[in-house]
Amino acid sequence: MKGKKGALVALASIPLIMTLGNSMLLPILPQISGELGVSAFQVSMIITVYGLIAILMIPIAGYLSDRFGRKKVILPSLIIAALGGAGCVAAAWFLEGATAYWVILGGRFIQGIGAAGAFPIVIPFVGDLFKDEKEVSRGLGVVETSNTFGKVLSPILGAYLGTVLWYAPFIAIPILCLVAFVLMILLVKEPKSEGQAEKKALGQFLKGIKEILHEKGRWLYSIFAIGGICMFVTFGVLFYLSETLEAKYNLHGSAKGFVLAIPLALLCLASYGSGKIIGQNKLRMKWLGFGGMVLLTAAMVITGFNSNIYFMVGFLSLSGIGIGVALPCMDALITESIEKENRGTITSLYSSMRFIGVALGPPVVSLLMTRGHWVLFGTMAAVGAVGGLLTLFAVKPSEGGNPKDNNPFKSGRGMKNPWQRQRAR
Repeated sequence: MKGKKGALVALASIPLIMTLGNSMLLPILPQISGELGVSAFQVSMIITVYGLIAILMIPIAGYLSDRFGRKKVILPSLIIAALGGAGCVAAAWFLEGATAYWVILGGRFIQGIGAAGAFPIVIPFVGDLFKDEKEVSRGLGVVETSNTFGKVLSPILGAYLGTVLWYAPFIAIPILCLVAFVLMILLVKEPKSEGQAEKKALGQFLKGIKEILHEKGRWLYSIFAIGGICMFVTFGVLFYLSETLEAKYNLHGSAKGFVLAIPLALLCLASYGSGKIIGQNKLRMKWLGFGGMVLLTAAMVITGFNSNIYFMVGFLSLSGIGIGVALPCMDALITESIEKENRGTITSLYSSMRFIGVALGPPVVSLLMTRGHWVLFGTMAAVGAVGGLLTLFAVKPSEGGNPKDNNPFKSGRGMKNPWQRQRAR
């Protein structure tokens, strides 16, 4: 890892910047609502439209990265994200009211297209960069930590920028994307494949992906769902906390940002620790992931019984720790168990599920908030429990042998993936 620290720093900057570009808006959503004269549900769509288009585009970006190279997809994607952010700035600067709102949604749509080819491609890129599974796990831990650190920094930075100018967080987006673009050019070289990978036609490629999903669907779909659940709870809770702090406790600006950052800081620390602990032991990944989901579910249940702000922040922080523990485990399980030639596409499907969680969290919570505190957190607990059950019963590394060598996606015929069997025939 020593010779590749610069590349890892550049790659880790992308989830940090993409997270800032999205999560910085959470603390100022009530402010945007007031400035543009739109409802809480409408303003939540500024987060949702970004996620929805990313969900559709991520699998395409994953396929393109498998076929043409990770860097060739990431660089133009960062430019597209910067252009989308610039469109939002122009709308806020020159327009007002409903007109500005709809143009901002268009800018967020473009930004989501760019995001689809940036952060999701980083996960398989880390898998390509390192050969040793321990280094891959550590690298993924750094990436997940960078992602969660962006979530920690974003409410503080977003709230502060919002006190200067309500659309200042939009201005930061193109600047940050250009920073990541320069780092990628200067520090990252595409690793060469051992033995040049053959370029497959789209039909052949999709057939191989379909075969992988058919054979390994139980593992893959479960991990996809767990990633989506973690992001759904994270962004839903952040939206709820932001609205509650402003409406009920009259907390604004950087003070609100610091409160929002507390559970996220613990999520960040838990991600870093989890990435260092798991190594290449897939049984450990499973049980740490399960423990994280249990902690998340328990925290949501307990939070449902008391709406006191100190009580809520404390137990929401515990839920952040649970999510921080679980995510690096899921990242590592899925990345280390898929061959490089299909890794971008499979991990992109996983990233799509995470973006579904991001997209659904704020609007679902905005609707549940009208039903009462217990209904909201009872729903979150139920969703967390589903994730825990999936981790316990569906994510099940094969028994026997060295647990470090247990590959949940390993074929029963002793070959790594369908392409190898196809060539063997």
